[in-house]
Amino acid sequence: MIHLSNDFIAEAISRLLVTNGYDDVVVSGRSPTNGFRPHVLLVDVTTVKYDLLSQYPQAKVVLIDTGVEPEELCATVFAYRIHGVLSPDTELHLLKKALNVVTKDQLWIDNGSVKALLHDRETFSESGRITAREQEIIGHVRQGLSNKEIAQRLALSPCTVKVHLNRIFGKLSIASRSKLMALALDRPQTP
Repeated sequence: MIHLSNDFIAEAISRLLVTNGYDDVVVSGRSPTNGFRPHVLLVDVTTVKYDLLSQYPQAKVVLIDTGVEPEELCATVFAYRIHGVLSPDTELHLLKKALNVVTKDQLWIDNGSVKALLHDRETFSESGRITAREQEIIGHVRQGLSNKEIAQRLALSPCTVKVHLNRIFGKLSIASRSKLMALALDRPQTP
């Protein structure tokens, strides 16, 4: 199933796949056949946030990088269960190979995306964008503390903690505490 924010690109990928032997391609928004369960979902950073992943929990998710900033790509990959990342300049033979690999329960990521992810992980780990106070708050989120509990430990108001969390969400291109938890649990703790 193709679920992209750009209908033109979604239709182009659909036609490309159908003309290359993929007969069960559905573009989101069209009526799939009864009982249709996609093996692979092709999404972008905008559409991965939709409820599609919970509708098809068994489907493998391939993120098409539509030219987003490396930080947003990194945050998306670590916040959602992504099985593959394709750059916008992926050639057809690599698209087919990626779909084959992901269908076999393996991961696929192109070299450019690996570099972006590794670079951003270093930035996140070294806290080049996250302030010391934000690091403290992330650490407390990692421990499962509520805003009120974090405020008590740091001698802040709960409102101030909420403001810090919203800044963190913006910097990491995420929208919820659960996504922050996923990122925080995935990164190494800083002393």
